[in-house]
Amino acid sequence: MQVDIRVPVGLPIPEVADFIARCEDAGFDGVGVHDHPHSGRDVYVTLALAAQRTRRLRLYPATSSPVVRHPLVLASLAHSLDEIAPGRICLTVAPGFLAVRSIGQPRASLATMREAVLDLRRLLAGEPVAFGSTPSRLRNLSDRRIPVYLLAAGPRMVELAGEVADGALLLVGLHARAVAAARQHLEAGARRAGRSLSGFHTIFIVPIALEESLEAARRWPQRWFAPGHAWLTYPSASNLYWLRQAGFTLPDEPAPETISDELAARICDAFGLFGPPERCLEGLLQAREEAGVEHVFLFPAHTLEGGYDMPVREVEAFARIIRPRLPRTLP
Repeated sequence: MQVDIRVPVGLPIPEVADFIARCEDAGFDGVGVHDHPHSGRDVYVTLALAAQRTRRLRLYPATSSPVVRHPLVLASLAHSLDEIAPGRICLTVAPGFLAVRSIGQPRASLATMREAVLDLRRLLAGEPVAFGSTPSRLRNLSDRRIPVYLLAAGPRMVELAGEVADGALLLVGLHARAVAAARQHLEAGARRAGRSLSGFHTIFIVPIALEESLEAARRWPQRWFAPGHAWLTYPSASNLYWLRQAGFTLPDEPAPETISDELAARICDAFGLFGPPERCLEGLLQAREEAGVEHVFLFPAHTLEGGYDMPVREVEAFARIIRPRLPRTLP
């Protein structure tokens, strides 16, 4: 099983790069670093430095928005990273959340994401792309095709990933029924484009909350991400769609204080990894066996205030307890 982890730019860039090297030593297969220009630290500078300090890790932004960075800029950045770490780079894009909000813009629409992914794939293949009346292309290209992944939370975005992307990061939980529903949406998008999903790679984003007690970890659905924004609907209200696919009956705007302890526990078991490391390991093995999940991206649970906390506990627990007992899957 391949396991990646999200690392924020919560320290000066050289220290973040050192931390990413620790992730490699801990046994992770990849690291995604969030693209928050408002942090004052650039993700691509961070990834470039991390590329020089690691040997095998897959490295990528998690994720970049074409609203904040133009597709030509993103393609150039991806190629530049691939020159530093050949074969270890992929580009991941998304409609945006905090990053687009920081520049006063809404999330990218479905149409914008379709155009951006297609443009990125063409540019990275050496093909010309017209921006307005101006044709552009990359003068330098990598020896291999750099894959473009679409982060998809809602069902329409999942279908778009199946239609136009090289792969997908899916935020749909780990419940077998939700995973099966997401794969059906991927297939629907692929059929619309008349393409096969052979070779299409899927990474499942998995919220993880390490706590010594299971009860403490299971309180996350009863929290607010930020005032007026329930944690359960972060980063997308589409979380509720996938929980409904798993059999949950939930209102469109669930108030955290109305979620019972019993319901919170069931949500945690269906949507991510919550509790002591041993419990999280069991959850990963169960997702592999029941849902066929082979590649996950661990997304440490946090509130708005804690979004830049480094996942120190997660890395230590992974190295000591989870990785040694987790089956390996070749990339």
